[in-house]
Amino acid sequence: MKLKHKFNAISNIQDGIKFSSKKEGRRYQDLKLLQGQGEVLFFLRQVPFHLPGGVKYLCDFLVFWKDGNVTIEDVKGIKTSMYIVKKKMVQNLYPISIIEI
Repeated sequence: MKLKHKFNAISNIQDGIKFSSKKEGRRYQDLKLLQGQGEVLFFLRQVPFHLPGGVKYLCDFLVFWKDGNVTIEDVKGIKTSMYIVKKKMVQNLYPISIIEI
């Protein structure tokens, strides 16, 4: 019996990497394309941010652009209350903004 994701997201595999949703897999493909075009230098997946109280936030993508910008991306379908709290904590502790895709 296949378990159903609590938000009805359908996981998929791209390049041997399991993504929790089709949307996240599509963003991965988009970033690979942008990297091939030279717009993105490189990107990292599932980068942890350690927060007070032993809390950890994982961003979906940390993207390094050719113009020197660095973006933190989170691919979201549903913004849970836990996500909202962690996002605020990260943005209050670090000089960054999280972009929701």
